[in-house]
Amino acid sequence: MPILRSTEFHLEAAARLEAVSSRVPELSAFVGLDGFVDEILHVVDKRHDADRFDRVPTIAAYGQRLVAAAGRSTNVELVRAMTKLGGNGPIMANALASFGLRVSYLGALGFPALHPVFDEFSRRAEVASICDPGLTDALEFDDGKILVGKHYTLKDVNWANICTRYGKDRFALKFASADLVGFVNWTMLPFMSDIWASIQCELMPGLLGERRKLFVDLADPEKRLPSDIERALDLIARFQSRFDVILGLNEKEAYEIARVLGLDASPRDPEGLAALSLDIHSRVPVSTLVVHPVAYALASDGRSVDVVEGPVCKKPRITTGAGDHFNSGFCLGKLLGLSNADAVLCGVSTSGHYVRTAKSPTVPDLVALMRNWPRE
Repeated sequence: MPILRSTEFHLEAAARLEAVSSRVPELSAFVGLDGFVDEILHVVDKRHDADRFDRVPTIAAYGQRLVAAAGRSTNVELVRAMTKLGGNGPIMANALASFGLRVSYLGALGFPALHPVFDEFSRRAEVASICDPGLTDALEFDDGKILVGKHYTLKDVNWANICTRYGKDRFALKFASADLVGFVNWTMLPFMSDIWASIQCELMPGLLGERRKLFVDLADPEKRLPSDIERALDLIARFQSRFDVILGLNEKEAYEIARVLGLDASPRDPEGLAALSLDIHSRVPVSTLVVHPVAYALASDGRSVDVVEGPVCKKPRITTGAGDHFNSGFCLGKLLGLSNADAVLCGVSTSGHYVRTAKSPTVPDLVALMRNWPRE
């Protein structure tokens, strides 16, 4: 299947997005449930003086340095580039708010008071928290990132604390009314599956009205047991009875899910990954399955797959949060009724703008990027 990358496609999709963009302020999203304080760090290769240094450029180069220290020792210097709000949920919700959606967020942002890193976010969205955030050291390289997390506070993200510290009725109202419900970072929230089971038992039977969108991002489930992943996938599929469910995966996550499902998880080219996505989709019956490698992304409706090239950036200003920005852009497209291909283009354009500028785009930013597609 061909990869969509033509100027004609970009221009026509930009026109379609612009034509429906006036609806964005009418849309609402209810997202959760994680929260992190991210320190974006660079690893020093050679230091020239107190202010100037060369970065270790790639994960492979960093790995070689660590391996070379085996049996001996080594010193690694980390330089903080920025401290920012983190977690899949806050980053995705913040990006949705930048588009102009009415966003409500519930997560781990500080308790009883918000951590200061979330102050600006709280001015863009209706924000509530039930516990303290996790902490992430994000070591960034030209070819990816290594996220070193401290997750001990996230055990407090559970159904009991949601009901007592946020309110079950309040949660039920948001869950029953938002155009988009987003549950992200399953891997790092040890009680997320239990929360889903409680929601499905206690809240879903009473849902009325039209079907709405529900987005789920597992977030690198490699460290979780196969039985836990299988249970999560089953619970995700159960949401499909009342929602149009979107399951988002990056390339690594797609291969991990394939292994758990007993599918061939060997690395593949875009055509092969599209075929694998259909195989995964046949085993996880949701409305839409999305997979986003670095250079392109694809979406499956269970019958066919749309593959769209992204605006690859050789020297990104930031990579932590790029996947969450893709997810926000894709969900924006689906909420506006765009096709899977157009929604994927919204996704790669959102992440493309973010890694170039370190800022979440507006809808006009997306339209402008599509019309002036970057070549490197």
